[in-house]
Amino acid sequence: MDENLAKIRHERSKKDFPMLNLEDDEYVEFAFRRATICLMLILVGTGLGVIILLLGFLLVLLGQSMIDDMGKNFLFLMLFALLAAVVIIRIVAIKTYRGNRLFVTNKKVVQYLMTSLVSSSVNSIDLGGVEDVSFRQDGILPRLFHYGTLRLATVGEETTYTFKYSDISSEDLKALSKLVNDSKNKDHKDRKDK
Repeated sequence: MDENLAKIRHERSKKDFPMLNLEDDEYVEFAFRRATICLMLILVGTGLGVIILLLGFLLVLLGQSMIDDMGKNFLFLMLFALLAAVVIIRIVAIKTYRGNRLFVTNKKVVQYLMTSLVSSSVNSIDLGGVEDVSFRQDGILPRLFHYGTLRLATVGEETTYTFKYSDISSEDLKALSKLVNDSKNKDHKDRKDK
């Protein structure tokens, strides 16, 4: 690649992804997020929960039952607590879901995993250490909405990097595989030259 173009891509990558510690000649090739359809399922599920609870408020308010004012107040309090819980669950689920990212630079793979608001990890591996790139879809929904698990198998006893709910395109998968193969070939050539 042209040195000037690499420098421009490096500067752009540093600006767009300040959390990555990029080397001087390193730039981001791919930045993957989880599939939007799964985020939509979170929004729809919690939205339905809010609607059901609002209907519960309406029923208690308009209901001509044998419940006295103290009973109605207790039901309002319980419904309000459930509504607050659904809203908090929605916020935490969205934040956690969006906190999962996979970056592929011209030198390494960096994976940000967030399993809760207080639990996250960052994993990094050189591209030359990736042995195999694959994409797997299990089930009807992943096939319909084209999302699945991106898998990067590593050399030796290292762990396999998986990025679930990824909506990687087949073109991106081919380009990622080519990038990994080019990196392995370059590493192999560098070792031969020494």
